[in-house]
Amino acid sequence: MQPNTLLPSGRRIPTLDGARSRGIYVEFYDPDGTRYGLPTYPYRWAPKNLRTIRQLRALGLRPGGQQPAAQILWRRGLRVAYLYDIALALPKRQATPAQLTAVAAALRARRTCPACGQEKAYCIPRSTGVCNDCDRWSAP
Repeated sequence: MQPNTLLPSGRRIPTLDGARSRGIYVEFYDPDGTRYGLPTYPYRWAPKNLRTIRQLRALGLRPGGQQPAAQILWRRGLRVAYLYDIALALPKRQATPAQLTAVAAALRARRTCPACGQEKAYCIPRSTGVCNDCDRWSAP
């Protein structure tokens, strides 16, 4: 049996397969996963059913515990992006009202100056520990 027939047809890219047969070497094309451990594709050449985490998030999905199905390598192998099967992805979880309330309270505390007690439009700098107005008046 040929190694090409072991993979679903959606994992192979005919254009890149044809490039190899014409003697053009495509560095990061390994749809079988024999060279890099995972099926590997060049930048912008992944099959349409595989998405990165950011692409899943944009669609309102998350990987849902699945292992990466493939990867994209670029910049001489210094950059990697793992790909997940969109059919196995789950909907993103929504924060509960209690979690949203806790986050809002924590952010409010970061914006409240301990010296004057005013809530500012920015987070209090950790270097000074007070708002910019209080820091200006306490400087010699």
